[in-house]
Amino acid sequence: MSTTLILTVGLAVLIGVSLGLLGGGGSILAVPLLVYVAGLPAKEAIATSLLVVGATSAVGVLPHARAGRVRWRTGLIFGLAGMTGAYAGGRLAEFIPGAVLLTGFGVMMLATAIAMIRGRRTAEGKPVPHELPVFRVILDGIVVGLVTGLVGAGGGFLVVPALALLGGLPMPVAVGTSLVVIAMKSFAGFAGYLSSVHINWGLAAAVTAAAIVGSVLGGRLAGKIPADVLRKAFGWFVVVMGVFVLGQQLPDGLRTNPLLWAGVGAAAVIAVAVAVLRGRREPAARREPVAPAPVGSSSRH
Repeated sequence: MSTTLILTVGLAVLIGVSLGLLGGGGSILAVPLLVYVAGLPAKEAIATSLLVVGATSAVGVLPHARAGRVRWRTGLIFGLAGMTGAYAGGRLAEFIPGAVLLTGFGVMMLATAIAMIRGRRTAEGKPVPHELPVFRVILDGIVVGLVTGLVGAGGGFLVVPALALLGGLPMPVAVGTSLVVIAMKSFAGFAGYLSSVHINWGLAAAVTAAAIVGSVLGGRLAGKIPADVLRKAFGWFVVVMGVFVLGQQLPDGLRTNPLLWAGVGAAAVIAVAVAVLRGRREPAARREPVAPAPVGSSSRH
């Protein structure tokens, strides 16, 4: 076994931990890992990441389901709508350069990260819904699914904010429900790529197995971390990875310039700091509740 393969498989454990703990971030890790460590072409890496993340999410949802942290109706409807968009995105990606796809991926990561760090604002006393309105779930699912198929993102970095920020679900429940959606959309997006991309099945199987091990660990940790801390951790994680992905798309001379990297890092920190400070000015009663959902409350809906 080569050193590159050992490193790739070892780091793949983090893909699973991210999915199990945060309900997303699997593809945010998988695509750079497969491109910059395993050395796969961009489109092959994106397609392989969809397979890895889909299988890992399907296994990772189990501990969340046992703990009652899954809204099944919302997840299945969102997933079915997302599968339609993901398959279309996977077919459309054949006509778009890989560098363009990765750049778009990075930009969306940063925008989503800022939204997660700021948190959701709700009216005082507003109840948390057990299930989200069907029409909104379908619309969000199609849009997020299209992005999934195009850039290889299983969608957690978009699904979790959609469920937590827009839908009002507690963060632990949003994490568990997102894994159902991610698994469905990832497999659909992967199917869209199969007609135009070659898959290294041995590498894909090894990375998937390592990621599944990580997802079991992440799922066990998820219920032990406060919702607000989990949400902000997710946001900061996506900021770091978004800056990295965008930096890798720069020309060689700029990509190795330390002054440029310092400037990009400072800009990202300032943007997030401003978002967080603005969020703190809101009355405490309007902020996202941090208590997790009661165990078993979601499994009956």
